Amino acid sequence: MFKILKYSFYDLMRSRWSYVYLLFYLALGFVLLFLNNDLSKGVITLMNVIVILVPLIGTIFGVMYYYNSREFTTLLLALPLKRFTIFIGQYLGVGLSLSFSLLIGLGIPFASYGLFQSDAVGQFSLLLITGVFLTLIFTAISFSIALYNDNKIKGFSYAILLWLIMAVIYDGVFLMTLVVFEEYPLDNFSILATLLNPIDLSRILILLKLDISALLGYTGAIFQGFFGTGAGMVVSLSCLALWVILPCMNMYRKARVKDF
Repeated sequence: MFKILKYSFYDLMRSRWSYVYLLFYLALGFVLLFLNNDLSKGVITLMNVIVILVPLIGTIFGVMYYYNSREFTTLLLALPLKRFTIFIGQYLGVGLSLSFSLLIGLGIPFASYGLFQSDAVGQFSLLLITGVFLTLIFTAISFSIALYNDNKIKGFSYAILLWLIMAVIYDGVFLMTLVVFEEYPLDNFSILATLLNPIDLSRILILLKLDISALLGYTGAIFQGFFGTGAGMVVSLSCLALWVILPCMNMYRKARVKDF
């Protein structure tokens, strides 16, 4: 598995798109901090970019890599290797290469502007942690979708549709539900609905770390009471880890029975 991971990792690192991805965050970080030296405000701005862009990039790269490497994958399947080893190695290669681009691209600008001497270290660290989780989650989901669809157009369509649902449509349905049933106690429902969407969960964790949950009104107080505690943070990170594990388990189940 490690050899396949290493090959996939270096294969993507040689791709110009990996450097474009890295340079985008590098430029974004320097521009934001040049315009405003307040690191906390920079984290707020980056949050709005990361919770939308990172899942999209993970989805696109995951699907693209799977379909573009199908011939190589078929060759590996002819060798005495476990199927799950092949696919999990490729998945980790893609996910880790994207994660390193994110960490380096944002880490260099913030470190250059005195991150480690400021109070924004914890906020920025949580931003990177959630960014890495979102990368791994949506890369795993896209690999899983591609395994179920041999047709490249269908695979791309389903993967982008899933990202669109989680990034945009889910929030709209969630807010409409809160408005329609505002007369009912929705505390537990709000928490559960947030845990069921990794994008919303990542956004809430960062907002609470920035101490601006008051902007969310009554719902913010609910989130602060749960996600703002140590136990809530453990549950949240465990839920994000579960979002990584479940698609990988689905990949394992599908890879065992799929006829290549």
